[in-house]
Amino acid sequence: MISWEQFIYFAITSVLLWAVGAWAAWKGKTGMAHTTTIAGLLVFFAFIILMWVSLERPPLRTMGETRLWYSFFLPLAGIIVYTRWKYKWILSFSTLLALVFICVNLFKPEIHDKTLMPALQSPWFAPHVIVYMFAYAVLGAATVMAIYLLFFKKEPTVSTNRPMADEEVVAGQNGLPELDITDNLVYVGLAFLTIGMLFGALWAKEAWGHYWSWDPKETWAAITWLAYLVYVHYRQYPRHRERLALWTLVISFVLLQMCWWGINYLPSAKGASVHTYSMSDKK
Repeated sequence: MISWEQFIYFAITSVLLWAVGAWAAWKGKTGMAHTTTIAGLLVFFAFIILMWVSLERPPLRTMGETRLWYSFFLPLAGIIVYTRWKYKWILSFSTLLALVFICVNLFKPEIHDKTLMPALQSPWFAPHVIVYMFAYAVLGAATVMAIYLLFFKKEPTVSTNRPMADEEVVAGQNGLPELDITDNLVYVGLAFLTIGMLFGALWAKEAWGHYWSWDPKETWAAITWLAYLVYVHYRQYPRHRERLALWTLVISFVLLQMCWWGINYLPSAKGASVHTYSMSDKK
């Protein structure tokens, strides 16, 4: 049976493969980048499956377990972006971010046992958290793109969403403006975020008898969802400013972090939220 102590071997192997993939992307070795990144994903996912079998439940109960999924979905989102738009740097960023979450799990391991409280035994629990983690990873990739456009890219061009403007938007390597690529990532992430919320409502109805209760966790989830919706609608406004839109995206991701783990440290959530159980088993 697999144990959490064996995670380090899977983690090191996966990170090394992802690092080789990131290096290959920079060198223009597309085939190697895909092969090594996907190999790393398979190794990492193998550990998740083995933990699932060992725990006799989906590894989604503690913050450490959700970080496990997030560490997996970050390189997955990175390889999707790299495959679609050929950005050489995206695999480096996704690997670095995944490494951060992996290190947190290595240096601050959570308690992983077979105990699963009745509220978490709903069939809606696993898809709710998994879909949310994928949405978080895609929206994380969109935020990386936003930071790249705000602080690193210099050459101004024009967004396809409107004619000449006084704000800078940079043409991507395939001719598609990079801000529009960011939009596409937000559309995908927001779609999965919405699906995750719907799964969560079905889970809440089965576990607690109501779809929505406006407890602290659900309130922050709604705030996060509305923030990304504001970004989407603002981008459709003909006289929008691209830099303001990008900052909206960065702020939205900060709100997302509050929804995911920041809520655990707010006094209003302690003992008041049905989504926070104890410091060792928070979702």
